[in-house]
Amino acid sequence: MSVLHKKRMEDLKVSGEKVLVRCDFNVPMKEGSITDDIRIRAALPTVEYLLKEKAAVILMSHLGRPKGEANPKYSLKPVAQRIGELLNKPVLFADDDLVTGETAQQMASALKPGEILLLQNVRYRKEEEKNDTNFSKELASLGTMYVNDAFGTAHRAHCSTTGLAEYLPAAMGFLIEREVQFLGKALENPEKPFVAILGGAKVSDKIGVIENLMTKVDVLIIGGGMAYTFLKAKGFEIGKSLLEEDKLDLATELMEKAAASNVTMLLPVDTVTADAVSEDAAYETVMMESMPVDGIGVDIGPETIVQYTKAIKEAKTVVWNGPMGVFEISAFANGTREVAKALAASDAVTIIGGGDSAAAVEQLGFAEAMTHISTGGGASLEFLEGKILPGIAAIPEK
Repeated sequence: MSVLHKKRMEDLKVSGEKVLVRCDFNVPMKEGSITDDIRIRAALPTVEYLLKEKAAVILMSHLGRPKGEANPKYSLKPVAQRIGELLNKPVLFADDDLVTGETAQQMASALKPGEILLLQNVRYRKEEEKNDTNFSKELASLGTMYVNDAFGTAHRAHCSTTGLAEYLPAAMGFLIEREVQFLGKALENPEKPFVAILGGAKVSDKIGVIENLMTKVDVLIIGGGMAYTFLKAKGFEIGKSLLEEDKLDLATELMEKAAASNVTMLLPVDTVTADAVSEDAAYETVMMESMPVDGIGVDIGPETIVQYTKAIKEAKTVVWNGPMGVFEISAFANGTREVAKALAASDAVTIIGGGDSAAAVEQLGFAEAMTHISTGGGASLEFLEGKILPGIAAIPEK
């Protein structure tokens, strides 16, 4: 299945239709206020297109984990307000604990072209996560067409992400299309040299990605906590650094596979070692050969940064998933910052695979310089593993 041949919004004749749009409005909240609206802004091009094409727009999303019951803490009301502010037009909100109850039905049925309605949190209904046929039909009864634009939940087979596509003409929105375009091209036909940078805490989280990318990349850069399992497998002292003891054989196997596939695998040659993972820890930089037995590796060192930056500079396509160190602590954020800086300065197609890397790039102020920042951590990881995402698979081919 090529994800690049799925139906797009432009393939549907939306004028005069009631279009149900699944968005990812799972935004961070504090005391009822939205603290970061990037996901809401990411959905606006799709909404604006549908309004311009004279459709009536019914938006839906989940927020948090209300565990299948109505909970005011997870109400989407603040989201309706924020969409209204961003679009500078009223957004109706169906404050209906049943999501598709009488209130929602009446509001949906009265909705006119050019108007927007947001449904209540779809996870107020326990049927949502079970992909229950009846709830999918209830949702479908509110509209005449379906657009999935929630890449962040495309790896979940739920009523609002896959079930609906069985009952209504369906297409992908601009956000999913953009994700599929960049991630899909990187996997199917990347401009070379193709460099993948993988960080984060655990090898176990990234095994599938490493194995899938092994046949596609020219250089595989490993950083973050997961690097120490590889270094230990190579015979280095890693002190009290993060180690997945049960993954040592696998790490050896992956390094052998890389060598056999002519993939350059770069591991840290020096490391920042600390006596604790805390703001006030004492730390120093050492070559890997000189790692103290009680040291904890918390970031890549300057020599490693030079090597990694050089590989990024020579690349034409770069995919990055996972920080290089404990970037939440400023003293240990240097490796992540320098990798982000190298990507920002690069002429390559730079794709940031959601999650912590996306957060790091945003925090460090390099977001604007990246070609594409994925909106879905889990979804982009599964995509990079070569898995078929249910939310995209459910959309018919052109």
